[in-house]
Amino acid sequence: MGIQNYKNHRKFYPPHHFIFLPLLLILEIMGIYKIWSDPANQLTWILFSIVIFLILYLAIMVRQHYALGNQNRIVRLEFRQRYFEIFNKRSDEVCEKLSFDQMAALRFAYDDEFKELLYQALNENISGDQIKRSIKNWNPDHHRI
Repeated sequence: MGIQNYKNHRKFYPPHHFIFLPLLLILEIMGIYKIWSDPANQLTWILFSIVIFLILYLAIMVRQHYALGNQNRIVRLEFRQRYFEIFNKRSDEVCEKLSFDQMAALRFAYDDEFKELLYQALNENISGDQIKRSIKNWNPDHHRI
């Protein structure tokens, strides 16, 4: 696995992103095309297109909802644990001041940069994307969903 950084930190699940979803998109395009090109079976193709659209929508939303919900809880927990390990105190007040986006971005920074970027996030309210762009020594997360 290569070195992770801002430009390549997103993760894909090939069977889902590059086979299942494109296949559903192709079927949806075919169904919409057939609505106009096959007037004798227009109602059938309308129903086909609606069913494929619903499957596509559910495939995207359910996968994202469960995976991201679970990952978000873990990221918050990791932030609290890391804060405790670095500062030896609870993070309740800090967590209330940070957005999830900021917490998630801070996990890519090593401890020395973490302190500095946390200070900036709390006092200058820099966004998660600004935090990620500010990281000089990227701490990879190869276990993301």
